Amino acid sequence: MQGPAESSVERTLGHLRTIDTPARPSEPTAPLNLEDLYRTHRMRLVRLAILLVDEPATAEDVVQEAFTGLHRNWGRLRDAAAAVGYLRTAVVNGSRSVLRRRKTARDYVPPHTANARSAESLAMLSTEHQSVVNALAKLPPRQREVLVLRYYGGLSESEISEAAGISKGTVKSTASRALEALQKAMHEGHK
Repeated sequence: MQGPAESSVERTLGHLRTIDTPARPSEPTAPLNLEDLYRTHRMRLVRLAILLVDEPATAEDVVQEAFTGLHRNWGRLRDAAAAVGYLRTAVVNGSRSVLRRRKTARDYVPPHTANARSAESLAMLSTEHQSVVNALAKLPPRQREVLVLRYYGGLSESEISEAAGISKGTVKSTASRALEALQKAMHEGHK
């Protein structure tokens, strides 16, 4: 049974996933190449990174670095289908690196509180969705990663485990703790 926080997170991030998911194009006749991957997956990866790092310019840099890394390793890729998983993992790891550097820089500076969402995306969100996204931004990075990958990314526990580099048990416990923290943050936000 889902708790209220999990239900709200699932609705909000599911709504964003629906907005971000393009209509399915017909099956490509040519083999998938880096340009096709960039055109098809770049914006969704940028939005994933924005949800993780809260800053559009930084998110774009993280995604660009992921594509650069994929280009460098293209010849060593098992198959083109593995490229999307590689990119997603690279974006999660790149976001972690950004957050680590940001934490180090914040040791003597107040935390960054800029709202990274665009006016268009904010306008499309209901009040409930806005409160979920705001509460999500207050979670620790790993908890936010797990919830974003689960509800926005639509990934299974196994896929989250692979993308985040943690065990499936850690995914489950982190998701549970994250939902409890989110529920508390949302409740405190309504006081």
